[in-house]
Amino acid sequence: MADLIFANGRLFDGLAYHHEHALGVRGQVIHSVGPLDRVREDMAAVSDGVEEVDVDGGLVMPAFHDAHVHPLIGGLEMRSALLTDCDSAADCLDKIADAAAEQAGDGWFRAGGWSLEHFDQHTGPTAAELDRVVPHRPAFLPSNDHHNAWVNTRALELAGIDRHTPDPPDGWIERDADGNPTGTLREAAALLVHRHVDTTREEKRDALRDAQAHLHQWGIVGWQDALVGGYAGIDDPTQAYLDLVEAGELTARVRLALWWDRHRGPEQVEDLVAERERLGEAGLDAGSVKLMVDGVSETFTMAVDEPYLGGARCPCQGGERGLTFLGPDQLAEAVVALDRAGFQAHFHALGDRAVRTSLDAIEAARRHNGWSHQRHQLAHLQLVAPADRNRFRLLGAIANVEGMWARYKTPAVQMVEPYLDQERRDWQYPFADIVDSGALVAGGSDWPINPPDPMEGIHVLVNRSSRTTDERDEEPPMRDDQGLTLVQAMQAYTSGAAHANHQEDSGNLRVGASGDVVVLDRDPFDLHEDHIGSAEVVAAWSRGDEVYHRG
Repeated sequence: MADLIFANGRLFDGLAYHHEHALGVRGQVIHSVGPLDRVREDMAAVSDGVEEVDVDGGLVMPAFHDAHVHPLIGGLEMRSALLTDCDSAADCLDKIADAAAEQAGDGWFRAGGWSLEHFDQHTGPTAAELDRVVPHRPAFLPSNDHHNAWVNTRALELAGIDRHTPDPPDGWIERDADGNPTGTLREAAALLVHRHVDTTREEKRDALRDAQAHLHQWGIVGWQDALVGGYAGIDDPTQAYLDLVEAGELTARVRLALWWDRHRGPEQVEDLVAERERLGEAGLDAGSVKLMVDGVSETFTMAVDEPYLGGARCPCQGGERGLTFLGPDQLAEAVVALDRAGFQAHFHALGDRAVRTSLDAIEAARRHNGWSHQRHQLAHLQLVAPADRNRFRLLGAIANVEGMWARYKTPAVQMVEPYLDQERRDWQYPFADIVDSGALVAGGSDWPINPPDPMEGIHVLVNRSSRTTDERDEEPPMRDDQGLTLVQAMQAYTSGAAHANHQEDSGNLRVGASGDVVVLDRDPFDLHEDHIGSAEVVAAWSRGDEVYHRG
């Protein structure tokens, strides 16, 4: 591990931009920040050999953190058939057919990343369609939002799912007029098939290792794994993390969000504490707990106060107002108990009703336990009512924002907007209002639902639209008055996300902080706003050790 000076570039320190600053890293720690001559003197005084990294007019900045990501799922999908680039149902089926031909054998066929927008939104894809390309082996294909699963007839048979199989209380099986399953499983119904899918310990370990390398290439050296434990259709990454730690291969800074079992009550806190201690002894930080409050907009399971328009509804207990997995009293009781036990609550909350009840739960914890430093955070925030935006600051709640969603060209927006009135359409992703109130914001990707590219997320946070090089693909900004400044957006993915992840010594470039550094090939502060996302990572260091170098 060489002592380093980053020279001949600009510097963003996690809070502010500096036009002419250099950075000196000694071992694992930042030793000097300031004008190049002074940094050279500081480093020469403590080191016999210093290597200079010529930034060549680019930007030196803290390495990125991701406050909401699912690395094992992303790694497994990279190792199977990826359907994220499909542009139609026919295209998906062609790609599945090609992948099935390449993956010989009679075991489970796995693929993922298909989008509900390419199928009937209300019924989902069918087993009959999948049978045409994967007829003889069971197939399990989670959607890109992981709230739906597409299975073939062989998988339904193997799982024993037929017209007599009851829906689980927190999900449902799509059926035909006679009650026969048609091939799409919603929410927790995916577990009915997923429990039969065999993913080996070695496959999970290798997938997590691949995911770590993939995240490093985007300059991400720390993250919060937003679901550790068990949920419908999702593999548990716990053992894979332990295996990488034991092998000395976990180079990232990781905080784990343990799963809150919504079929149990506060008595499970004792088990969560025991798991936190067990993983802590192995060198893993499991100080967060994930609470799934509602579903997603595409299936009308996003919890809303006023009914969806046009007869849209989910065939579940929430009906036309979406699905809540935890009622207000249940959620408040859980968060009070978790806060008392020293856990950070990490909420999945999309709809305005889910956001409000999550904030109410934090308020209950403040009232019962007094102020704490657990840094409770709400992720996704698709609809936030105006009255709730200032409550983030008042309650010390962190707004966990997935930047790439705050635009029109996403299924989450396009598929729900016809069923919302104009007022609620304007409530989508009101990030500027939340930031301007003084609340803390942390950036995330929700990969593999979105690509994990922080610079693209920053681009959308600023512009409220995608970056494009083709005028035909340009999209209008989504409420451009809700765009963040470049400094605010950069803070979200560096110091903000590191703070949310309880990584106190990362996410900023100050003397004594960890040597977690990224170099961009160009300075986004010098670019037109339309080109912010074009800045790319040249190299990344974690604790002073280079973990990625382009080319």
